[in-house]
Amino acid sequence: MEIKITKTACPKEKPDSSTLGFGKIFTDHMFIMDYSRELGWHDARIVPFENLSIHPASTVLHYGSEIFEGLKAYRRADGKVQLFRPMENIRRMNTSADRLCLPQIPEDIAFEMLTAFVACEKDWTPSAPGTSLYLRPFMFGNDETLGVHAVNNARFMIIASPVGSYYKEGINPVKIMIEDEDVRAVRGGTGYAKCGGNYAASNRAGERAEEKGYSQVLWLDGVERKYIEEVGAMNVMFKIGDEIVTPKLTGSILPGITRKSCIEMLIKEGYKVSERLLSVDELSAAMRDGSLVEAWGCGTAAVVSPIGELCYKDHKYTVNEGKIGAVTQHLYDTLTGIQWGKTEDTFGWTYVID
Repeated sequence: MEIKITKTACPKEKPDSSTLGFGKIFTDHMFIMDYSRELGWHDARIVPFENLSIHPASTVLHYGSEIFEGLKAYRRADGKVQLFRPMENIRRMNTSADRLCLPQIPEDIAFEMLTAFVACEKDWTPSAPGTSLYLRPFMFGNDETLGVHAVNNARFMIIASPVGSYYKEGINPVKIMIEDEDVRAVRGGTGYAKCGGNYAASNRAGERAEEKGYSQVLWLDGVERKYIEEVGAMNVMFKIGDEIVTPKLTGSILPGITRKSCIEMLIKEGYKVSERLLSVDELSAAMRDGSLVEAWGCGTAAVVSPIGELCYKDHKYTVNEGKIGAVTQHLYDTLTGIQWGKTEDTFGWTYVID
């Protein structure tokens, strides 16, 4: 598919890496492609970054017809820019589109659009340690009529933001509160899809946790309120004894790409990894008797984030003396090494942008 490129007449100054934060600064351009039932996907274009103009009755504003993804481009030591497992993001986005009744994008077209956009904006990819170019593909329904129905018109876009660490703590252990009132998702719902409604529904619990000094919440399942699911913006893993446990994908948990990478890496290295139901009672017992050796979150934004404290029903438990554990550190070092091109990619996970 042809991509029309219109370069900005006013390029912005590249920011200092020390001022990046996360998702606050955006590059010069954005990618847009439109969909209609009559024409399919069409009018692919890269244009100067600017505000959008949409109809007040647009489907996304009233019925939440929206999905998104998150992945990064990394600056290697040799100056080249590479992506990490981009096809996994494309496939997951199509899974989300199917659940929200939005149009799917053929994988080859989505990959072509993504890599063309990154090639256009690759000069924005920072090189300082721990920095990257965060990519946000997203899609929304924009039928200009009220009424609940499958989407007839949609727009797919990609924007990019040079970023530093997701958490202000960086790789230092974070404090997490186990949420036992609100729920994030239920089986049969949209929990496995990456859609905005899931995150909006998590904000209230997140605000309560932040008021108490916690970085995020750890969700329990929405039916029995007893099984561990995921952290607000990440999947979660625990080392209990010699077993590494991560919650089973039951349909209410996002199938994280970093989660998948951690599992594949650990299994290859001979660790005992279990994807299973993990009750909060089992986890609490492991915290009390000391068999919980390590805990960490994993996701695109933070990569791997050690958990130094867990709070459940106002009982606080320190994990690994509040320090990063050996397995957590190993995962972080190996994953980021592959992502930044410092470690050999024996899995075939990376793609270099020409």
